[in-house]
Amino acid sequence: MNAPPQSPRTRTGPWQDRLGRASIRSLQALVVLSLAVVVVWVGVQLRLVVVPLLIAVLIAAAASPIVSWLNRRGLPRAPSVWATLLTGFAVLGGLVWAVARAARDQWGELAEGARQGVQELERFLAESPLGLDRERLDDLWNRAGEVLAGPQGRSILTGATLVIEILAGIFLGLVLLYFLLKDGARIWSFLRDELLPDRHAKRFDRVAEEAVSTLGGYVRGTALIALVEAVIIGSAVAILGVPLALPIAIVVFIGAFIPLLGATAAGTLAALIALVSNGVVAALVLVAVVIVVNQLEGDVLSPYVLGKTLSLHPLAVLLALSAGTISAGIIGAILAVPFAAVAWSAITTWRSVENDEHPAPAPDSA
Repeated sequence: MNAPPQSPRTRTGPWQDRLGRASIRSLQALVVLSLAVVVVWVGVQLRLVVVPLLIAVLIAAAASPIVSWLNRRGLPRAPSVWATLLTGFAVLGGLVWAVARAARDQWGELAEGARQGVQELERFLAESPLGLDRERLDDLWNRAGEVLAGPQGRSILTGATLVIEILAGIFLGLVLLYFLLKDGARIWSFLRDELLPDRHAKRFDRVAEEAVSTLGGYVRGTALIALVEAVIIGSAVAILGVPLALPIAIVVFIGAFIPLLGATAAGTLAALIALVSNGVVAALVLVAVVIVVNQLEGDVLSPYVLGKTLSLHPLAVLLALSAGTISAGIIGAILAVPFAAVAWSAITTWRSVENDEHPAPAPDSA
């Protein structure tokens, strides 16, 4: 009898098996990572342009609902933008004036209290079982200062050059903010039509809308959380009789824009000042207040105020915060987390739109 014919064996190339597909995915991941590193490096080198642009994008995303509301009420777009900007400048100027009036003679005392508090902390660490001597502590402080300063702090700049760059960055940021608020939709339409494929226009529009919503919601929600933390910690400082309550509250408000670490660092500053001025009991009470505020932020305020705006795992937030701080100092720490949230929002929105356009086939009914 003749043997039955054998089916020909399907030949697969070296890139078609599991190992080959895993290698392709790894190569793609390396390409994406390399591209991200190049983008970050270029951004750091062009920080005098990139930083004002990113800050303008943050503020524009937060303020655009006000401009749109005024525009819907019959006010033309340009006057709506001017009204929003002038109102914001008036509020900010009023706050600065009130703080300067209330604490014009206390900032030096704040710095002196912080310095004395750091000295007390250094003395405690030197006498503790850790046995950190003064030279090692000074080295740690210097390294921490270099990290927070970022690459711009390590560059050789004279004082006059630094002031000119800051003023130029502020002016550029204001101009960018005005045009983003006034012509943001037209700018996006131009970029989409010129740089992006037409077949994905609707998908890119959806991603852009979600990105702006995420960014604006993050800024407004973080500002509200920062205000609550500043009021609680500032009130505790005032009740305990610790000096500089208003400056400390302002520092807490600003520090709260750095996730996970900002409010804690500002609260630690308040505890150090309380340790110097009011003793150990007041410092321990403030430490307890800071711990309670951190728990309140993590368990109540952030989930309720931010909701799904910051749908990142705390580990992802910590990694983004670390990467931003190392690459660009304090500015990087402030900008890294919101833009990481925007990137994740863009990815999830793209996938959801793709699933809506190409739904999975329904299983055959028996």
